[in-house]
Amino acid sequence: MERAELQGMRRLAEALDGVRGRTIAGCTLRTDRKQLKLDLGDGTLLVVGLDPDDQGRPRLMVHVTRPSDAAAQLEVPFGAGR
Repeated sequence: MERAELQGMRRLAEALDGVRGRTIAGCTLRTDRKQLKLDLGDGTLLVVGLDPDDQGRPRLMVHVTRPSDAAAQLEVPFGAGR
């Protein structure tokens, strides 16, 4: 596993740990099933999806937006099947 992938996995784990135990107020799955959006009870949004990289391989993307810091997002790319 490459160093960048390991760092990305750590950031993903931190993002998911930050929303652990919170109430899910709503959930939306895109029709092509490539993106899942969770609306948490405190206004936090967690979006998990698959986006293609430059070679067209899928990579996992995670965005966490908190109401107090709406401009900040966490983006975590992962290489697929290396």
